[in-house]
Amino acid sequence: MKVDAHQHFWIYNPREYGWMGSGMGILKRDYLPPDLAPLLKPAAIDGTVAVQARQCLEESHWLLELADQYPFIKAVVGWVDLCSPRVDEQLSIFARHAKFRGVRHIVHDEPDDQFMRREDFVRGIGRLANYGLTYDLLLFPRQLPVACELVKRFPKQPFVVDHLAKPLIKARELSPWEAHIRRLATFPTVFCKISGMVTEADWQHWKSADFTPYLDVIFECFGPKRVMVGSDWPVCTLAARHDEVMQIVADFLKKLSMNEQVAVWGENAQRFYGLAD
Repeated sequence: MKVDAHQHFWIYNPREYGWMGSGMGILKRDYLPPDLAPLLKPAAIDGTVAVQARQCLEESHWLLELADQYPFIKAVVGWVDLCSPRVDEQLSIFARHAKFRGVRHIVHDEPDDQFMRREDFVRGIGRLANYGLTYDLLLFPRQLPVACELVKRFPKQPFVVDHLAKPLIKARELSPWEAHIRRLATFPTVFCKISGMVTEADWQHWKSADFTPYLDVIFECFGPKRVMVGSDWPVCTLAARHDEVMQIVADFLKKLSMNEQVAVWGENAQRFYGLAD
């Protein structure tokens, strides 16, 4: 099964999607499963992982409703209030749904870079394993050292880094991102998504070669058994079409063996999220 391990849906309104600023007009409309479905077939993608874009319980319920209606949505990474004393109640409700496979918090938008050290947040992360749930790390490079501390505290909890932790591709900077991502990769329960790269590059003038140094680092430190592919659709459309994003990955993966390519395109996401075939 070939998997797009990171995509979003939304019904646009400016209040809930205030992060869509000037220059992001292409995102300011509804993006729903019937819009994505025609893009999957040309890329031979069998299923997707729908990831939350709003931090409210309604978002998780809504994504699961979509997953019930559209079989190509194989899993949902939703939101719960990990800092709430009622986090177990929330997790128990969502975990009853077979397609609720993980949780994400938009950490990179938190004003405090030490957010992942908060006792209530750490307690919430510690509850995920009881429900067999994964956690998506959405970070800026400066937050990677604290992420390493968090991961170290939970050696059995599966984590995945979204968007390579957003390295400064447009500026062509590897340091200090490279040192921190290599350290995070030393923890065997941490995976990484090849996603969100084009929006960290020059939106109008990126070239496939811009991403090679970053992909080289990711494959060197995570290896082909802990990397998965995500389009970050429709956010990617700020800089590239869905097929263009997938072609960047396809071109890079040609250097890998066929078994390694199969792992990156789907097997790793299936294993990490526990996707049904």
